[in-house]
Amino acid sequence: MSTTSIIWIIVGCALVTWLPRIIPFIFVRNVKLPEVVLKWLSFIPICILSALVVENLLDTNGSFVTLDWPVFAAFIPTVIVAIRTKSLSTTVIVGVISMAAIRFFV
Repeated sequence: MSTTSIIWIIVGCALVTWLPRIIPFIFVRNVKLPEVVLKWLSFIPICILSALVVENLLDTNGSFVTLDWPVFAAFIPTVIVAIRTKSLSTTVIVGVISMAAIRFFV
């Protein structure tokens, strides 16, 4: 495969990824959404984050569901920092550092 083909594939993949994320913002930009819709949309990030966290905290071994202790150990300081700072970047940094330290030492 030539370099030109690879570049066009990367550009195509970028467009396919980018367009579905941007097009809704273009259509809704000039529209006044009802308050009930805005309130409903405000819960989506919390729901997605909760689903991701719970999925990673629980470990399924066959028919049993157990707590993944290394992930839980990284989760505790991350939640504390999230509640205290309410900063997404600080929370992510603490979570990544916590998980890295646990994986390094355990």
